[in-house]
Order: sequence, then C-alpha cells, then structure tokens
Amino acid sequence: MSSLSGKTALVTGGSRGIGAAIALRLAQEGADVAITYVRGEDAAREVVAKIEATGRRGFAIRADAADAGDAAGAVERAADDLGGLDILVNNAGAGVIGPLESLSLADVDRVLAVNVRAAFLASQAAAARLPRGGRIVSIGSCMAKLVPGPGGTLYATSKAALIGLTKALARELGERGVTANLVHPGPIDTDMNPADGPYAAGQAADTALGRYGSAAEVASMVAYLVGDEAAYVTGAELSVDGGHAA
Repeated sequence: MSSLSGKTALVTGGSRGIGAAIALRLAQEGADVAITYVRGEDAAREVVAKIEATGRRGFAIRADAADAGDAAGAVERAADDLGGLDILVNNAGAGVIGPLESLSLADVDRVLAVNVRAAFLASQAAAARLPRGGRIVSIGSCMAKLVPGPGGTLYATSKAALIGLTKALARELGERGVTANLVHPGPIDTDMNPADGPYAAGQAADTALGRYGSAAEVASMVAYLVGDEAAYVTGAELSVDGGHAA
C-alpha cells in the first residue's frame, strides 16, 4: 500500500515547476490531489491528467493567491471536491528581484500577499478541516537563510516570514496532532529559473554541490514530511538547497 493511500491534498500553484512535481509525487504515493493555478489552464489540465494517470483523482481550481478570498476559498473548494483534506502544501509564490529603490508599492503588496498572506489564510482555513495527523508544508526559499547578493530584499523578506508562520502553526496545532513544516529550495531547474539560464552559473556556484536541484528532489522532501514517517517532525525548516546555506 502506498504511504499516502486514502489521503487528500491541496497543492497551491501546482500547475508547473515545483508545485507540479509535488502534486504528481503525492499522487504517486497514493493521495488524491487538487491544485490551484492562476494562468495556464492547459498546463493545469496536463498536471491533472498526470495525476489521474496514477489512478488517483485530480482537480484544478483557478485561484489567485493574491486575492484573500481565493486564498482561503481554494482550501474550502478542495476539501469539498476531495471529500476532506489531509494535506496542505503552500507552494504558490511570487518573486520580484531588483534594487531596493526600484521596488514599487504594488510590488511589495503583491509579493507579500502571495507569499505571506495567502499562506496564512490557506493555513487558517485548512486548520478547520484537517483531521488529527493532518499536514501543512510551506515552500520557502534558500534566500530566507542566506541572501548571496543585492536585489533580493523583498523576496527574502516574504520567505523569511514563513519561518515564523510555520513555528507558530506547529505550536498552535500540535495538540491536535497536526504538523507544520517549511522546505527551503535552493536553485531549482524550472521554467522560471532554468539551469541553462543567463544567471544559472552564479547560482550553481553558490551551492556546495555546484549544481541546480530538480523539482523532483524538492517533491521528495515534501512527500516525506506529509507521510507517516515524519509524524514527529514539526516546526522544522528543511533545506533542499545543495548546500547553499552551508
């Protein structure tokens, strides 16, 4: 029997990149999985098709994490579609990189809304639905631990906020047997940050292993954290960063 057999999961921002890899891995482990997306309906449908190819149920929910109603509403919709909710993965994210003086108020509002407020609201909504043994995993960033150069002030701020959120959730939900953990990916080969992109060499050099990671490697850590073997792991930060913060 697969480790997540009979479980249900929501992966926000699950139509591409790390989110898509997590959604597929959870389905391969036996979970029924809902994903959210903002744009790229075709990509979302492809992920759902891959989920269903594993023999599990898949759903795609259009929801903008920058919208407070959508952030919480997606959890309610997923729980209704799936017949319950055991796992929430706060993966949806926005990144604006640039000199401090170039960042607009609109940039600040959107990044904090997507990366911080949405994770808070989704976790709040999920807390009302998760049973004993439920799991919340948020996707942070290696830049919450170590910022290697200028330009990352806003993004690093938003991802560092998830540290406090995760530790507080662990304390608040622990008595119910619900765990909350945070995964910090390093440079990961995705469409948004390809391993052959113009800035890839420098990012790879910032790691101890000298290479990019894969979305599947991040998904493996998430699969561990939401499984039975991680029942005693909560309030933790786990890095999948090739030694970026070493």
